[in-house]
Amino acid sequence: MIKIEIIEERDDHVTVLLKNTDRAFANALRRTLMTDVPKMAINRVRFETGKRCMEHLNTPDPVGKNGGFFDGSRCSECEKNNGLNQALDGEVVESIGALSDEMIAHRLAMIPIPTFHDEFCLLEDDPGNKGLPREEWGTPKSQIIYHCRAFGNKEGNLLTAGDLDVIGDDNLQIPELYRNIPITKLYTGQFIEFYAYAVLGVGQDHSKWNPVSGVSFSSRKIATIARPGKAKQLWDLELTIGKSDFKNKKLEDVQKVETLVREMHHVGDGTARIEDFADAITIEDVPGEYLFSFDTDGSMTARTAFEMGCKALSARFSDLSEQLAEDL
Repeated sequence: MIKIEIIEERDDHVTVLLKNTDRAFANALRRTLMTDVPKMAINRVRFETGKRCMEHLNTPDPVGKNGGFFDGSRCSECEKNNGLNQALDGEVVESIGALSDEMIAHRLAMIPIPTFHDEFCLLEDDPGNKGLPREEWGTPKSQIIYHCRAFGNKEGNLLTAGDLDVIGDDNLQIPELYRNIPITKLYTGQFIEFYAYAVLGVGQDHSKWNPVSGVSFSSRKIATIARPGKAKQLWDLELTIGKSDFKNKKLEDVQKVETLVREMHHVGDGTARIEDFADAITIEDVPGEYLFSFDTDGSMTARTAFEMGCKALSARFSDLSEQLAEDL
């Protein structure tokens, strides 16, 4: 049976030691984390376009059918108050900017959206979709809606992920750590308003639904002092790992061995010390044991991603076993 030992854990990173396994399983877990762990990501954006009269920004406009919007060159509120031939009272802003809507939508898709697997279902599994065309799918059970309205200024107003306001529970707001992610910059006369819809998806459908990065694994190693006299070349450098870290000439601590491997570059190939140090310390792989590590994008904790990955991989093996049993 495969055993898992946590070596290092943070909210956005985890390193575990896999025991009693092989490279095939470690690689299968790596691929599963990248392709089959569901996460929330913005999948659709509705941009409000046109011009706005700042004076009547929040006034329902019978012409533009939206607050402050107007057709042609006049705001209906200004027309009502001042007459058809009077100039506009308020400043006019327009939904234009340096970046296209498509580019902004792409940037929004990369923002980490808080993902709570127990509270949401996949869009296609939402029972509220019954009888609706696909373009109208989505209820609070399967999607999160964010609203953003921002205006430019002379210096340039930087729009960030923190300007997205969730329509719903506060725990679905963009995490504080990622609220400074830039989206675009707006100058005088420019504004942007949009509604962004986030849904669950998996990485095999699109990279925006990939919750992890830097997924890697390598064989666990053990270091042994083969020639104590020559090893002194490394100890004299007074780096992190010293002779006292070895017990009976062996170093088995996972993190210390990884540090030692890096520090041995100071006395390895390409250095003036290689001839005096060569073969002083040997590094050997431990059969059946692998160090496995990855980071998350912030949409979920590393522990959650790992647990979901193991669950997805287990389900895949179960389905394969059932299929083989039927075929055989």
